[in-house]
Amino acid sequence: MNKILYISDLDGTLLRSDQQISAESCKILNGLLDRGLLFSYATARSLITAKKVTSGLEVKIPVIVSNGVFIVDSKSGEQLVKNIFSGEQAEDIFDTLTSFGIEPLVYSIIDGMERFSYIPQRLTRSMQDFLDTRKGDPRHRPLSNEVGMLDGEPFYITCIDDAGSMSEAYEELKKRYYCVYSKDIYSGDQWLEILPAGATKAKAVLQLKEICGCERLAVFGDGINDIPMFKAADECYAVENAAPKLKEIANGIIGCNESDSVAKFILKHFYENNFLYTKC
Repeated sequence: MNKILYISDLDGTLLRSDQQISAESCKILNGLLDRGLLFSYATARSLITAKKVTSGLEVKIPVIVSNGVFIVDSKSGEQLVKNIFSGEQAEDIFDTLTSFGIEPLVYSIIDGMERFSYIPQRLTRSMQDFLDTRKGDPRHRPLSNEVGMLDGEPFYITCIDDAGSMSEAYEELKKRYYCVYSKDIYSGDQWLEILPAGATKAKAVLQLKEICGCERLAVFGDGINDIPMFKAADECYAVENAAPKLKEIANGIIGCNESDSVAKFILKHFYENNFLYTKC
């Protein structure tokens, strides 16, 4: 029988507007996971913050984090799939951004640990607001100048500001890298995210589908950055609060993220399909 892999985006989809998964969604999904449901998530968040906002959810298979840069073991945190920039690529991105007067946050693996480097005195208000939400995060790596910004293995570079020159930088960088240029659903701030060309949710969900030996893939999302993932899936469902462009290509529209809609849909879909599920 066909095995279905279900993958959900987190923010705006599985999570409520308070950036947490509800107790009801955890109850529904954990019950199905005990019955062999193959469920995971794909998020722009790191494993550290993803685990924090999904506390109580007992995912048993690997998860996709950092917009597809990593597929990691949900229990041990071991990186099963890794996509990083080469040294030359990281330098090219950094030089391009600074030429437009843009100061980035650079995420890297340094001495086996994930860190994000930045120069505090050059932070925009939006970047400072973002870092304030990460107080106590062991990944903080403030620097006094550019020296060390590209240490280790850079894998994700982001900027948060008003549009302005960021749109120009986006037009330049998207020619060579996978870029996401969008507004944050919580703050409304403009984000520019730059990732290795091979690091996308779309590629990662297909890799996880293969890892788990599944025949079908059903995904859930809310933002335009989920469009490639939707196109890669066998079935795709947008939450009610999703971007219009995502709804246009979805197989169906479910309830909003405040109503446990992903979990409730999977519960119905799981039993309606009457498939035999085995653990990955």
